[in-house]
Amino acid sequence: MKRRQFIVGSGVVVAGSSLTTLLSSCGGTTALQPGEVLHTVTFSLKHPLASAEANLFIADAKRILTAVPGVEDFQAYRQCSPKSDMQYGFLMRFRDQSAMDAYTAHPDHMAFVTARWDTEVTQFQESDFISL
Repeated sequence: MKRRQFIVGSGVVVAGSSLTTLLSSCGGTTALQPGEVLHTVTFSLKHPLASAEANLFIADAKRILTAVPGVEDFQAYRQCSPKSDMQYGFLMRFRDQSAMDAYTAHPDHMAFVTARWDTEVTQFQESDFISL
């Protein structure tokens, strides 16, 4: 009983619950299903962090990119680690590689890349993951 009181009292249960909530926000599951692709990109903008211009870029990305067919989930984040030079991150989930390929080639995605990404992003790192 003392161990349980310690765990509850120390906040471990709360932290675990918060982590589960955060992971569940990405499509209602904590793991990719077989065949799904998690598309991630971290990046920095030429605009000051959290400026009106940066906020507009993020808002426009959410509006435009989530409307492209195949995007199962879209999350936008601000970097909080001093270990990374990147300011922001996007995560998207696709049902499979062909859905992600269709998204990449979609005219709305391509127009966003040309008009906004190529002109406002100063550096980025893109990674795509599948379940092990």
